[in-house]
Amino acid sequence: VQLVESGGGLVQPGGSLRLSCVGSGFTFSNYVMRWYRQAPGKERELVAGISNDGGTTNYADSVKGRFTISRDTAKRTVFLQMNSLKPEDTAMYYCYAISVRTGRGSWGQGTQVTVSS
Repeated sequence: VQLVESGGGLVQPGGSLRLSCVGSGFTFSNYVMRWYRQAPGKERELVAGISNDGGTTNYADSVKGRFTISRDTAKRTVFLQMNSLKPEDTAMYYCYAISVRTGRGSWGQGTQVTVSS
Protein backbone atom coordinates (compact mmCIF):
# COMPACT_ATOMS: atom_id res chain seq x y z
CA VAL A 1 0.00 0.00 0.00
CA GLN A 2 1.34 3.39 -0.99
CA LEU A 3 -0.36 6.70 -0.32
CA VAL A 4 0.93 10.02 -1.64
CA GLU A 5 -0.62 13.26 -0.40
CA SER A 6 -0.40 16.62 -2.12
CA GLY A 7 -2.09 20.01 -2.13
CA GLY A 8 -0.87 21.46 1.13
CA GLY A 9 0.60 24.93 1.43
CA LEU A 10 0.33 28.36 2.99
CA VAL A 11 -3.07 30.05 2.87
CA GLN A 12 -4.61 33.08 4.54
CA PRO A 13 -7.43 32.71 7.06
CA GLY A 14 -10.72 32.29 5.24
CA GLY A 15 -9.01 30.72 2.26
CA SER A 16 -9.36 27.27 0.71
CA LEU A 17 -7.17 24.31 -0.14
CA ARG A 18 -7.85 20.95 -1.71
CA LEU A 19 -5.78 18.03 -0.54
CA SER A 20 -5.37 14.89 -2.64
CA CYS A 21 -4.20 11.41 -1.71
CA VAL A 22 -3.39 8.96 -4.49
CA GLY A 23 -3.27 5.28 -3.60
CA SER A 24 -1.39 2.46 -5.28
CA GLY A 25 -0.59 -1.16 -4.60
CA PHE A 26 -4.04 -2.09 -3.34
CA THR A 27 -7.67 -2.43 -4.45
CA PHE A 28 -8.86 1.10 -3.76
CA SER A 29 -12.55 0.19 -3.57
CA ASN A 30 -11.87 -2.21 -0.69
CA TYR A 31 -10.50 0.49 1.59
CA VAL A 32 -12.06 3.04 3.92
CA MET A 33 -10.17 6.30 3.56
CA ARG A 34 -9.53 8.90 6.23
CA TRP A 35 -7.75 12.19 6.72
CA TYR A 36 -5.98 12.88 10.01
CA ARG A 37 -4.00 15.89 11.12
CA GLN A 38 -1.36 16.59 13.71
CA ALA A 39 -0.34 20.01 14.95
CA PRO A 40 2.97 20.58 16.76
CA GLY A 41 2.75 19.37 20.35
CA LYS A 42 -0.67 17.80 19.83
CA GLU A 43 -1.95 14.30 19.22
CA ARG A 44 -2.96 13.15 15.77
CA GLU A 45 -6.71 13.59 15.30
CA LEU A 46 -9.27 12.27 12.86
CA VAL A 47 -10.52 14.98 10.51
CA ALA A 48 -12.78 13.12 8.09
CA GLY A 49 -13.53 9.64 6.80
CA ILE A 50 -15.31 8.09 3.83
CA SER A 51 -16.54 4.54 3.38
CA ASN A 52 -15.11 2.27 0.74
CA ASP A 53 -18.15 2.80 -1.51
CA GLY A 54 -18.23 6.53 -0.87
CA GLY A 55 -21.73 6.38 0.55
CA THR A 56 -20.90 7.37 4.11
CA THR A 57 -18.81 10.24 5.40
CA ASN A 58 -18.00 11.52 8.86
CA TYR A 59 -16.27 14.63 10.17
CA ALA A 60 -14.73 16.00 13.30
CA ASP A 61 -16.98 18.62 14.88
CA SER A 62 -14.28 21.24 14.40
CA VAL A 63 -14.45 20.95 10.59
CA LYS A 64 -18.13 20.18 9.94
CA GLY A 65 -19.60 22.55 7.39
CA ARG A 66 -16.14 23.68 6.23
CA PHE A 67 -14.41 20.51 5.00
CA THR A 68 -15.67 17.92 2.49
CA ILE A 69 -14.17 14.49 1.90
CA SER A 70 -14.75 12.68 -1.39
CA ARG A 71 -13.23 9.90 -3.42
CA ASP A 72 -12.75 9.03 -7.08
CA THR A 73 -12.27 5.30 -7.48
CA ALA A 74 -11.23 5.54 -11.13
CA LYS A 75 -8.43 7.94 -10.14
CA ARG A 76 -7.66 6.01 -6.92
CA THR A 77 -7.79 9.31 -5.13
CA VAL A 78 -9.38 10.70 -1.99
CA PHE A 79 -9.83 14.45 -1.65
CA LEU A 80 -10.27 16.84 1.23
CA GLN A 81 -11.77 20.17 0.22
CA MET A 82 -11.06 22.68 2.98
CA ASN A 83 -12.90 25.99 3.01
CA SER A 84 -13.03 28.87 5.48
CA LEU A 85 -9.68 27.84 6.86
CA LYS A 86 -8.66 29.01 10.31
CA PRO A 87 -5.23 29.31 11.93
CA GLU A 88 -6.15 26.37 14.17
CA ASP A 89 -6.38 24.19 11.06
CA THR A 90 -2.61 24.48 10.72
CA ALA A 91 -1.16 20.98 10.89
CA MET A 92 0.41 18.14 8.96
CA TYR A 93 -2.38 16.31 7.20
CA TYR A 94 -2.14 12.56 6.69
CA CYS A 95 -4.05 10.15 4.51
CA TYR A 96 -4.93 6.78 6.04
CA ALA A 97 -6.29 3.68 4.28
CA ILE A 98 -8.02 0.83 6.12
CA SER A 99 -8.76 -2.51 4.51
CA VAL A 100 -12.41 -3.51 5.02
CA ARG A 101 -11.30 -7.15 4.81
CA THR A 102 -8.39 -7.22 7.26
CA GLY A 103 -8.72 -4.02 9.26
CA ARG A 104 -5.08 -3.18 8.60
CA GLY A 105 -4.22 0.45 8.03
CA SER A 106 -1.51 2.34 6.16
CA TRP A 107 -0.34 5.95 6.36
CA GLY A 108 0.83 8.42 3.80
CA GLN A 109 3.80 10.71 4.40
CA GLY A 110 1.70 13.82 5.05
CA THR A 111 1.29 17.27 3.55
CA GLN A 112 1.70 20.49 5.51
CA VAL A 113 -1.14 23.00 5.76
CA THR A 114 -0.37 26.41 7.25
CA VAL A 115 -3.09 28.99 7.76
CA SER A 116 -1.61 32.38 8.52
CA SER A 117 -1.85 36.01 7.49
